[in-house]
Amino acid sequence: MAKWGEGDPRWIVEERPDATNVNNWHWTEKNAGPWSKEQLKSLLQDLKISKNGIDCKITEVEKINGEASANNRKGKLIFFYEWDILLKWEGRLAGGKGELVKGEVQIPNLSEENDISEVDMTVTIKTSGEEAQRLKTFMHNLGRDVIRQQLKEYIRSLREEFSKGLILPKKGESTVNNDTVSTITSGFNKKISMTPIESTPNQKPIGCKIDTRSIELTEKFQCRAQEFYDAMTRIEMVTAFTRGHVKMDVQKGGKFALFGGNITGEFRELVPGKKIVQLWRYKQWPDQHFSEVTINIHEKDDHTLVIVKQDAVPSSEVEQTSENWKRYYFDSIKRTFGFGAFL
Repeated sequence: MAKWGEGDPRWIVEERPDATNVNNWHWTEKNAGPWSKEQLKSLLQDLKISKNGIDCKITEVEKINGEASANNRKGKLIFFYEWDILLKWEGRLAGGKGELVKGEVQIPNLSEENDISEVDMTVTIKTSGEEAQRLKTFMHNLGRDVIRQQLKEYIRSLREEFSKGLILPKKGESTVNNDTVSTITSGFNKKISMTPIESTPNQKPIGCKIDTRSIELTEKFQCRAQEFYDAMTRIEMVTAFTRGHVKMDVQKGGKFALFGGNITGEFRELVPGKKIVQLWRYKQWPDQHFSEVTINIHEKDDHTLVIVKQDAVPSSEVEQTSENWKRYYFDSIKRTFGFGAFL
């Protein structure tokens, strides 16, 4: 088994002409936020929506809050984006006698977690009356479809623009063969739902003493210690291996929610590349009961050893909790980032 930098092709940088990211193995990232804001504005500003004598137009892109990034891991492109958008619109009925109708379109959840057809949009108007209601209905029905097409174009252009330069040619190649490059979203368009734990008749409500146990798990990963730490703390990497929306504030006292809210908690200690301590609970546990998870990360000559100790796990759920760590954390991290391949 090769030691770090001794025979393992992921670490032999001289194999590449530019001595960077050999075989595209390492996680590399581009910030797509500023570009995305400009692209969304250009696609939505002054967008005309007309049919059957009804004319509407997006007059202003008032708000675009969020972030986007493009990442490469092991020759796969992973895109992460999450936007909250507010548009202003106006319209008039053909031959209408009333004043120009104005309103807003709120798009709170443009993200890789949702298919374009699932992106929520709320249409509102600032005036009342029959003509205003007809225009609102028009924007709700046809307007949302036209806007979704523009959002679909944004996603297509994001992938096209930020694929450039992320996947590097391998040794002996002058260009990248795009036919061999996989493009996936950070959520893989497939959410993970952690296996529910059946509630038992003797499960104690809040305020009662709960019988608990500790568990300890060890796992080897073929990566640097810092890479594993990043996989547990960088929101785009956590999104990738959990395959769903992630809320995470990575600082002492910061909250997190994973796997559709099944796992929630708080960071208690963070030592980059070495240690993570969390308050951690599964939503099926008795109300407000938290365990404490300590993740110690030890970089060895040829692998990284991870030791997870979890205290105060309800006794009836020890076996399932251990299985969920292996399945939804360890195995998923290895599959997503290639951290399980020992050469």
